[in-house]
Amino acid sequence: MHASSDPATVANKAEREVVLSVRDVRVAFGRNVVLDKLDLDVYRGEILGFVGGSGTGKSVLMRSILRLIPRQKGEIRILGENYDSASEATRIALDMRLGVLFQHGALFSALTVRENIQVPMREYLDLPQKLMDELAELKIDMVGLAPDAADKYPSELSGGMIKRAALARALALDPDLVFLDEPTSGLDPIGAAEFDELIAQLRDTLGLTVYMVTHDLDSLFSVCDRIAVLGQKRVLVDGTIEDMLSFDDEWVQSYFRGKRARMIPQQKQLDAADDRQEGAAT
Repeated sequence: MHASSDPATVANKAEREVVLSVRDVRVAFGRNVVLDKLDLDVYRGEILGFVGGSGTGKSVLMRSILRLIPRQKGEIRILGENYDSASEATRIALDMRLGVLFQHGALFSALTVRENIQVPMREYLDLPQKLMDELAELKIDMVGLAPDAADKYPSELSGGMIKRAALARALALDPDLVFLDEPTSGLDPIGAAEFDELIAQLRDTLGLTVYMVTHDLDSLFSVCDRIAVLGQKRVLVDGTIEDMLSFDDEWVQSYFRGKRARMIPQQKQLDAADDRQEGAAT
């Protein structure tokens, strides 16, 4: 049974606002069909983890949604608007409500962190330089970077700092929906956990909706409200971690119950027990 067909889950979804709707999407490169008959909804305020095996097309779907690569079929609706048939003015307005963090940051190497963050501002807004500088400094602080990072170039940043600087740029226009492509890849466990915590905090404080392409099991267990699994060129199942653990599919079970996953639920239980003990002590 598809996890999202559970009556309680369906009722809960019916009450929520869909900010991203993907319907019947097909993407092929020549004769190689990567995605076919793919449907997906993302709801306001959630952190959706999008997972799948290597080469299944996780990043392809994200780039197709953003019109960075063509698709042969399907409809994309963002914030209720058909992204393909919208007027140029409407599409620009929609673009301003989206933020994107690419896997390796994709910062402009010849620009400082401040200047990178200001790229979307210069593209879409007409603001005085002083105001753009103040806004960039605000975003730098928001993602947990030190103020002196503003004048550094990407080559002077650590991997974790690059991720945070790229996130600051993604937040430059105060978006509603943020796309994150493998945000914790290349980070050590401590840095990855801190980045996950940052994403959760920003979601809560800014009211973001987050679409996160990831293979990081820790991220899936710790910050994702819902998970969608890509397989057989479409979304095989979507739902909570509990839905994933009970879904009858060999790859899904291997992914979420495999050797690398076994300690994570146990650690979550230990963390929850610690929280309960601290609460009782206070």
